Amino acid sequence: MIRVDARGDRCPIPVIKTKKAIEELKGPGVIEVLVDNETAVKNVEKMAGHSGAACEVEKLSEKEFRLTITMEKEADADKLKNGDGAVVVVATDQMGAGDEELGKLLIKGFLFAVSQLEPLPDTVLFYNGGARLTVEGSDALEDLKYMESQGVEILTCGTCLNHFGLTEKLAVGSVTNMYSIVEKMAQAGKVIRP
Repeated sequence: MIRVDARGDRCPIPVIKTKKAIEELKGPGVIEVLVDNETAVKNVEKMAGHSGAACEVEKLSEKEFRLTITMEKEADADKLKNGDGAVVVVATDQMGAGDEELGKLLIKGFLFAVSQLEPLPDTVLFYNGGARLTVEGSDALEDLKYMESQGVEILTCGTCLNHFGLTEKLAVGSVTNMYSIVEKMAQAGKVIRP
């Protein structure tokens, strides 16, 4: 049995930890996952089902849940992987609408989740407000630098950097232009947007 303690972890970390545990099994087995919120329960349960596993949920207390994931056979590796010619397109420095602080937290979580995909995307494109994520002081730099070190092309619109007065502050990847952005999107196996 593999135990995963994801209590206190923000989305998408419980799912990522569980996915790695499923990959570690390399065959039939049981994984016990501890989480502390219902959103994590639903997300882990969905991912387990997608990988072909049975999942039982037990509420241990008001804010503690145990998921028991039973793999009868080796997980379908293709179902656990994403990417394959993927291009990620980020057009803003926050995800969704309604609350700016939450939006900035969500985009950070989104980019972290992208950095955990297997295989990683080919390219991550940043334009408009998304250009702010690739410059000095950005909370996303660690994840973006990791992806770049793994061969992911990180490209930021030069017109956008110039518009925001950030051209000299680019901290990861390189500058690109709109023609290249359109070309990358047109040639992508799939385009992922937050």
